[in-house]
Amino acid sequence: MKHASKPDSTSFFGRMAEGITKFSGSTAAFIAAAGLVLVWALTGPLFHYSETWQLVINTGTTIITFLMVFLIQRAQNKDSLVLHLKLNELLAATQGASNRLINAQDFSEEEIKTLHDFYCILADLAKKDNDLGKTHTVEEAEDNHSEKLAAHGE
Repeated sequence: MKHASKPDSTSFFGRMAEGITKFSGSTAAFIAAAGLVLVWALTGPLFHYSETWQLVINTGTTIITFLMVFLIQRAQNKDSLVLHLKLNELLAATQGASNRLINAQDFSEEEIKTLHDFYCILADLAKKDNDLGKTHTVEEAEDNHSEKLAAHGE
């Protein structure tokens, strides 16, 4: 049986991006950046605070910021996907959990709002109970919601 490859760890770009992302969040990276700014500031009198002197820091920080936005987004996308996978595993493995929520990140905004409304009803049911150990289901919330609509003639 062929194992799935790990694209991030085998590709040059994946390894490079992972390394830069880890380093950029480190104390050493902050100290290096702060040191670079300090050296730049201290050289101001040497260059008579010229436009070129200012352009060096502006250009450098703009380029670094531009590239870091993509690396940060890449890392966040990966972290988000991993989190979704872990939550999906918990949902799939937990008896009584609603499998409807597996891959909820792919739902439309309308579907998410509908689920949110149901969970708000569950929260309301839980607030009304004095028994903190009692649980409610989405189905109970749906029944409650249907009863409310019927009572209001909707």
